[in-house]
Amino acid sequence: LDEFAGLICAETGKPLDDAKLELVLVVDHLHWAADKAEKVLRRRKVPAGLLMANQAATVEYLPYGVIGVIGPWNSPASPPMGSIAYALAGGNAVVFKPSELTPGVGEWLARTFAEVVPEMPVLTTVTGFGDTGAALCESGVDKVAFTGSTETGKRVMGACARTLTPVLVECGGKDALIVDADADLRAAAEAAIWGAMSNAGQTCIGVERVFVVDAVADRFLDVIEERARKLRPGGEPSASFGPITMPGQVDIIREHIEDALAKGARAVVGGRDSVRPPFVEPVVLTDVPADAAALREETFGPTIVVERVRSADEGITRANDTRYGLGGTVYSRARGVELARKMRTGMVSVNSVIAFAGVPALPFGGVGDSK
Repeated sequence: LDEFAGLICAETGKPLDDAKLELVLVVDHLHWAADKAEKVLRRRKVPAGLLMANQAATVEYLPYGVIGVIGPWNSPASPPMGSIAYALAGGNAVVFKPSELTPGVGEWLARTFAEVVPEMPVLTTVTGFGDTGAALCESGVDKVAFTGSTETGKRVMGACARTLTPVLVECGGKDALIVDADADLRAAAEAAIWGAMSNAGQTCIGVERVFVVDAVADRFLDVIEERARKLRPGGEPSASFGPITMPGQVDIIREHIEDALAKGARAVVGGRDSVRPPFVEPVVLTDVPADAAALREETFGPTIVVERVRSADEGITRANDTRYGLGGTVYSRARGVELARKMRTGMVSVNSVIAFAGVPALPFGGVGDSK
């Protein structure tokens, strides 16, 4: 674990604690897949129904064959392991194509797997840029699992469609957090900051928007400001969070901040000068116009937009006003589950943040441009 965490830190720049958290998820996926595969996949009897009452009916799951897995750069180990572990547990071979920014992670996974089961060379890694991923999609694999941006996900789906290769994609997000009037404000604010700033905001299920009921908005913002001002990015393992891993992402973060401020938004913490490549200091924006990119498009940086709403229901309406729909969060003592069910997302945590990502038994995916 120390060796793997060190490699992740070296390739992404993220602090050691962020890398270790990712590896906890990796181990949990591996354990769950190994423990549950036989029970989930074994042949089982099912009712034959009235018409076929004289028949015996069974269901079983056979391996696809070879699964192609294309991984992201922001969390190079845990999302692809969500596909690799289950594909292997189902009896498939896997060809893993890691991000061109984190090729060492892919090589390490294949090498260490081979050390454990040298007689079963069923996990291999291919490295390269986008053309390598395209070649994998068109190589004749039996299924493809992809984690990455929405635009690249569309290209993967298009390439796989030409051969009717089944594809599973998990793309970008613009996740929202709803804070009701009866919420535990300090817990909600700390969840918002951690959800927005951990891994330098480079998390597809990170919190990018907060809609807080006006009656408690001032107190909520006070805690957000207090917590955000204590965070410092850096390249050392003990930093609050690390650099922006992909250089081009810095420009997108800067554009979103400048666009919001030019349209009348107010910076509670940070601002234009917070962007100091390859680092971005914490930025908290409020009073952001509805058409600003910071509210509409995935920023993927240590920024957060906090907006006032008259009620939690209005917050849900505004949260759902997006082409994305990956994850979400609700903080409410009385209406948590009720409000969560109204969010147009694949996953929602109630009085916690990103908790669903740590439960291997739960499916992981979204709707809209996040699926």
